[in-house]
Parts: sequence; structure tokens; C-alpha cells
Amino acid sequence: MSGALPQNPSRRSVLKGLGMAALAAGPLSACAFGSDDSNNTGSGPTGTKSADNPFGVAANAGLEVVIFKGGLGDAYATDVHEPMYKKEFPQANIKHVPTQQIAQTLQPRFASGDVPDVISNAGSDMMDNGALQGEGQLLDLTELFDAPALGGSGKVRDSLMPGSVEAGLVAGKPFLMKYIYTVYGLWYDSALFQKNNWAPATTFEEFDALLGKIKAAGLKPYAYAGKNASYYQYWMIAITAGKIAGNQVLIDMDNLKDGVWTSDPVRQAAEAWAMIGKKYLDPSFEGLIHTEVQTAQNQGQVGMYPSGSWLENEQKDQTPATFQYAVAPTPSVSASDKLPYGAVRAAAGESYIIPSKAKNRAGALEYMRIMLSKEGARGFTQKTGNITVVKGAADGLSLSPGNKSSNEALNKAGDNIITYNLFEDWYKEFETALRSKTNELMFGRISAEEFCKQVQAKADAVKADSSTPKQNRTS
Repeated sequence: MSGALPQNPSRRSVLKGLGMAALAAGPLSACAFGSDDSNNTGSGPTGTKSADNPFGVAANAGLEVVIFKGGLGDAYATDVHEPMYKKEFPQANIKHVPTQQIAQTLQPRFASGDVPDVISNAGSDMMDNGALQGEGQLLDLTELFDAPALGGSGKVRDSLMPGSVEAGLVAGKPFLMKYIYTVYGLWYDSALFQKNNWAPATTFEEFDALLGKIKAAGLKPYAYAGKNASYYQYWMIAITAGKIAGNQVLIDMDNLKDGVWTSDPVRQAAEAWAMIGKKYLDPSFEGLIHTEVQTAQNQGQVGMYPSGSWLENEQKDQTPATFQYAVAPTPSVSASDKLPYGAVRAAAGESYIIPSKAKNRAGALEYMRIMLSKEGARGFTQKTGNITVVKGAADGLSLSPGNKSSNEALNKAGDNIITYNLFEDWYKEFETALRSKTNELMFGRISAEEFCKQVQAKADAVKADSSTPKQNRTS
């Protein structure tokens, strides 16, 4: 972290350091959460524990749920999960808070100790989960995953897709509940591609040729939103590096390994994408937000767009009936790539957290258990179009074109899954700098070599900063 605030500051010093100017400026410092001065975690009123009430929820205890109202909306909470909780505990008053400004809304509350019970920590204004955990502000969710699965058999963890619990580890413990099983890649309109006899490219050489054809047809061949979604693009660079060298390079990124960003696989990936940016990116798109670029694609103005499988649902109100979402893997760089073209990045994503000082900790754990039930997960998929980490919850549902395409991509990938790079949850300051450097690379202001050196320097600075809790993953 920067030197603006003392390490593990008291609430008084944090509040003093925030000031109204910081609040007006937008997302706050990752260090501005306040520390766990008393080590007194919240619990709130409790009831009698039983097989049906494993956490001992008090029937009349209130519950506050804060939902990031972005591409997923919040109807899954208001129409599915909250009613399921209310059915179980009819005396409970549920306070539902939708927002797109998670950090701006909640960091002052963390600093003061007045926290909600359940939080969807997502979006471009998400809070730094690593900093929250490092300051004692997150509840360890081991109890959740070891609880009996609601409406099923075995433990909650046994009902989830492989790697789902591990995706939420911070400091070796599951402080995050990752909920959506997301497929990442290059999204396009399959109807448009069929009409023009275009096919997704399997190599960067073919990708160059394909984008040339799309450009000749009068479209912006490739685009992403530089103003707030440059992380969509650095995902593509990381995925390409993973294809070249295998998952170990992404593990090394997560672990801040010396020299990983200047290694040959990362440099080759940066060079490949810089070429695409130089030839096909419209400079004006650096000033656009994600929904502006996505809507332009729905209107037939953009050929291919990097994103995750939430995209289709996020754009449902802007998507014409003739537009058919489909996803393609990132192209291969060469025949010597360690992973095949069909390899895709797929992982549990979208973090949900419980503050350690939640007023109704037992209720918050039960709310997450409801989310991780087949009924709760199935309702989520019906409301959002996104598949969850709960095994079999989407079985029998009529899937949209985008979700069908995602499933096909997963089936073709088989075991060739590129694992999620977790530094987004662990090192927010580094991730913010990476977004900026990605724009500089893709819009031609720095070379691939400069990109690698500058990102490595930032990673080195974070690694050397003793005030930043360090994380580690092995697979």
C-alpha cells in the first residue's frame, strides 16, 4: 500500500484520513477499511442450532444484503434468495441495498464498523478483498462450506464444481464465496458470422486475416472499453500467456514471482495483442465504458469483444432478437503453445463476502447456504442466464445461445482449462496499475517490452511493500 495511511490503522485514523474530498473522488484507498481494533467479530442474536438451522439463526434477526447491481441485476436476490430466506425465517426483516458503487458506499461503513451482513463485492468499484482480509474485516467461510447442503446430501463443499472453494482462498482460507462459473473468451454474433461466412480464428495469423475481413465489411473489427473495462483486455493477454506456457505462468503472476511479467511467454502474448491493437483498435474506444462498446456490438458495429459469459445477460435489453451470442477461445500464438487452441479460461467468479463484524453472522451464513442450494442456484440461472458453481443446478433449463456456446466451449476444452488469476482479489493496487498499462499497450503508447518491464516493476513494488499481505497459491 501507499504511505498515505499507517499500517493497520485505527478506525479514528482511517476516518480522519478519508475526508470528504476522498469520498467525492470516487473509489477509495485499498487501505481505508479500518482495522480490527478489538478482535471482536460480530455475531448478533442467535437461535438454537439444529440439522435444519446449522448456524443457529435467530428467527427474528434482521439481515442486510448489499448487491452490486451490474450485469447480473439484483432480481436474483429480491425474487429468489431473499424470498427463500424469508420463507425460512418469516419474522426476519431483510434490508436490500442495490448499488453500482460498492467501495464508495461501503468503505466508510467498514471504517466506522457499521457493516452489512452479506455483500456482493463486484464491479469496477469493488473493494480490495486482500486488504479487507488483511485488516481482519472478512469472515472465514469454512463453516459455510462444511455445513450440510440445503436440500441435498453431504456438505455444501461437496455440492460445488471442482475448484470453487479454492477460488475464494485468501491467505489459505476461504474468505470469499465465488458464485458464478464463468467462461472467458472472444464474443461475437454467430448469426452475423454465418451471414458473412466468417469463422473464429484458431491462430493469431488467422485472427489478423479475420479482423481484416470484418474491417473491410465496415465494422470495428475488435474493441474493448478502455475507460473502465481494460481488465477485460489484460485477461486476454494473461490467457494467451497461459496457452503459450501453461497454467504455471498464471500461478507465478498470482504469487508475484520475480521476472514473470518479463518472461518470454508474457512478452509474446503482449506482442501478439499489441499487434491487434495497433491495426484494429479505434482510439476513441479508450474513452468509452463497457456498456457503450457492448451496445455498439449489438447494433452490428463491432465484430469481436473480450468478456466473460455474463455479457449476454448484461446486454439483454439492448440485444436484437436476430443477435446470437457465441464465444470463441483466444487464438494460439504458435504450434509450440503448451495448451491447444480449444483451451479456455473458466472459473468460479463473482465474490460474495460476509464482514467479520456482521450484525447477523449466522443469518449471513444461512443466506449464502441458500445461494449454494440447487434451488437457489437454479433460480439465479433463471434470473441472470449465468450458470453457478452448484453442480447440476442448471440441468434441464433452457439455455440461451451464449450459455449454450459457453457449455460447448467447456466440453471442447475438456481438461484444458486455464485457471483464474487471483491477483484481482489479492492486490487491487497492482491490478489498477495493470489496467492502465494495458491501455497504454493496446492503444500504442508503449511497446510490449515496455509494458512487461513496467508491469513487472509494479509487481516488484507490491511484493516489496511490507504493508501488503502476501498471498500464495499452488495450483
